[in-house]
Amino acid sequence: MNKRVVAVLAVLVLLLGGAALYRYQRDAASRPAAGAHFGQPLLPSLKASEIASIVIREPAATLTLAKKDKVWTIAEKNGFPADLDKVTELVVKAIEIKVVQSEPVGDKDRSRLTLLDPGKAGSNAEGQATGLAFKAGDGRILAELLLGKKYFKSEPEGDPGKATGDGRFVMLAQDTKQVYIVSEPFRLARAAASEWLGKSGFGIERVKRLEVNLADGDGYRIERETDGPDWKLDRAGGGKLDNSKANSAVYSLNKVEIEDLAASEKPEDNGLDKPTLVEATTFDGVSYTLRIGRLEKDRYPVRIEVEGTPQREFEERKDEKPEAKTARKKSYDEEMKQLGERVAREKTLKDFTVLVAKNRLVEVLKKKGELLQQKQKAEAKAK
Repeated sequence: MNKRVVAVLAVLVLLLGGAALYRYQRDAASRPAAGAHFGQPLLPSLKASEIASIVIREPAATLTLAKKDKVWTIAEKNGFPADLDKVTELVVKAIEIKVVQSEPVGDKDRSRLTLLDPGKAGSNAEGQATGLAFKAGDGRILAELLLGKKYFKSEPEGDPGKATGDGRFVMLAQDTKQVYIVSEPFRLARAAASEWLGKSGFGIERVKRLEVNLADGDGYRIERETDGPDWKLDRAGGGKLDNSKANSAVYSLNKVEIEDLAASEKPEDNGLDKPTLVEATTFDGVSYTLRIGRLEKDRYPVRIEVEGTPQREFEERKDEKPEAKTARKKSYDEEMKQLGERVAREKTLKDFTVLVAKNRLVEVLKKKGELLQQKQKAEAKAK
C-alpha cells in the first residue's frame, strides 16, 4: 500500500470519526438530561419557584391549578382556593422522581401501557395516558409528562386499579420513543376538581360577640367583656346562660372545614334566599357573617363574608426580662402574621357557596332556650 493510499484512508477515518462524534453529540443533546441512568432525576431542570400553573389532562376531564396573588386556585371551580398541601406534594414529587428503568417503546406498547397522549388520541381511543404539565407564568411549558399504568414490583393482591403501586410507567411528552419506570405512582395526578378543593374553610377565634338569627325567627345574642369563659345573654326576656353551652357554640366556629362547593349558586336552590344569619365579632377587630341555607344530606350550604384586618396590642409585662420579652414579641409577630394570612384567605371565600358538615354547626344553630341553664329553661317553659 503506497503512501498516498494510506494518507487518503487516514483522512477518511478522521472524517468518519468526526461525523460519528457529531452525531453522538447531537443525539446526546436531544436526549433528556436524566437519560436512562438508574437513580437519576427525570426532570432535573424543573424548579418549584418557576411553576405558575399545573395542568392535569385525563381522557374525560382537565384540571388547571393556577397561582394567583400567591394563592393556588382551581380554574374549573371559578378560582376557588386549592389545597396547598396537595399542590406542594405534587410539585415536590415531580421534582424528585427518579428513574428506575428505561426502555425504547413502540406504538403497541404505548397503548398497552396507557401512554397515548390524551391531547392527540381520539376521544374513544383506548390506552390514553394522564397528561401532567408544569407551566411558567408566560405559559411556557417547563416540563410535561405522560403518566401510564402503575408499576408493581410484585403482583398486587385484589384489584390492581385500587392498589397504590410501587411506581409508574411514564414518558416525556417530547420523547415518545422512550418509556421510563419511575419510583413515584403519582396518586395525586387526577383531574377531579373536588379532590383539590382547599378544605381549610374558616376559623372564628377570640369571639367578643355572637348573634344568631335562625330562619324560623328564633335566635340569641351573647357577648363577653374579656377573652374568658363568662358570657351574658343580651336579648330581652333572656335568662341565665349555661356558660358551657355558650362556649360550645362559640368554639364550634374555631375551625370549620369545607367539604365541597354547592352545585348551584342560586340562593333559592339552597335555601339561601331565606337564610339563618350568624354574625360574629372578634377581639381582634374582624367581623364574620355566615348565611346558612337549607340542610341537605347532612350538609349546610354557607356563604361567608369577612371584614376587617386583625389588630391586637402587644401585652406589656412589668419587670419582664429583655430576653423573655424579645422571645414573646417574636412569637406574637409570627402569630399575627399567620392570622393576617388566614383572614386574607378567608376573604376570598365570599364569592362561593360552600358546603359544611351539619355536625360542625349544630352547636351554634341551637335555639336560645337550649343555651339556658336547666332551671331557667324550665321556668321559661312554665311562662
